This record gives sequence, structure tokens and C-alpha cells, in this order.
Amino acid sequence: MRFEGIIKSWNDDRGFGFIEPIQGGQEIFVHIKAFRSLRMRPQTAQRVTFQVEAGPQGKKRAINVELLQSPHGAARKNHRGGSAPWGAASVLAIPLLLVVLSAGYLFGHPPRWALWAYPALSVFTFAVYAFDKSAAQAGTWRTSEKTLHWLALAGGWPGALVAQQVLRHKSSKAEFRAVFWTTVVLNMAAFIFLASPYWRSWASM
Repeated sequence: MRFEGIIKSWNDDRGFGFIEPIQGGQEIFVHIKAFRSLRMRPQTAQRVTFQVEAGPQGKKRAINVELLQSPHGAARKNHRGGSAPWGAASVLAIPLLLVVLSAGYLFGHPPRWALWAYPALSVFTFAVYAFDKSAAQAGTWRTSEKTLHWLALAGGWPGALVAQQVLRHKSSKAEFRAVFWTTVVLNMAAFIFLASPYWRSWASM
């Protein structure tokens, strides 16, 4: 027997959420693997049809879920573009880094390895985000948020930023984003310090 409902909540990073049945009753757990013929990412307020089975602990869960057109246009929005909206900080961060790097090498003496460290770490960090996104969808082993933050702090934050926007991964979790932007500020502050005379004086001691 098939039921109709609305996705009440959806955690895209972890690949699961809850469906509120149209006919009422308790919310039904749904995993990304339960969707069939999935052509677009599920979103909150999107209408679905589904069947129900008992899970390992006897709790109900949705199976054979099919997405319907959302009355609020969520499906259309998701289908048109896979990227998250770019805020002002996201748009300006990487150009600002280029300005800081240029100024650092023009007026200071930062380590030369920073020139290749940023792009290399960014590519690696993007790949880690992509792996974690795939793991979230498959319900397998995840990369810890602490690891993602350490990679950003080390200099991979440009790649992390692009991954957040392009892959729509960790782009809507406020707590994670707050820590992420802190790592960005600390990393750029560290580079400015390395480019300053204070670093040379400290290193020569």
C-alpha cells in the first residue's frame, strides 16, 4: 500500500530525514537509499509517495519513495541548479586571499611553499568533501568535521569553500560554517604573520 506525504525535515549532509504522512500519524524515517529513480536531491516541503516497512528495531521507515512536484517549487529549484547560493563572504574570500598573497610576496618574505600549499591543499580538501558527501548519501563511514576544519585551517579552505557551494555539502549547517569561517580568518592571519618582519625576527632567535 502506497501513502502520500511531505518531507518534514531533511539532512542532506547525512542523507536522511522524516516524512509527514498526508493522512496524519507519526513521522516516518526515510533514508536516501529508500528513494528510487532519484533524479534530484530531496528537499524539505517536497511531496512524496512511499511504502512503509518495519526497521531493525521495529520502528517504521519509508521504502520505495518517489518524489513528486513540490507545491512550493522545491523540486524545480533543486533541479535548476545543484550549487548552493554564494553569499558575499563566499564570493569575496578567495579574491581576498589572492590580494593578501600578492601583497605578502611584494612587501614581505613569506615562505615560498605557501604558493603551492594553498592550491595543493585545496584540491585535496575538495576531494575529502566529495568523499564525505558520497559517504553521507551511502550511509557509510564519514570524515569527521574536526578533520575538515583542520584541513581548512592548514590552507585548504578555498577548496572547502568551493566544495560547500558546488557540492551543497556543509553549506547550510550554521555551527559548522561558523567554525569554518574562523579557520579562514586564522589561516589568513597566520600567513600575514609569516610575511611580516616579526616572523623573521622570531625565527632567527
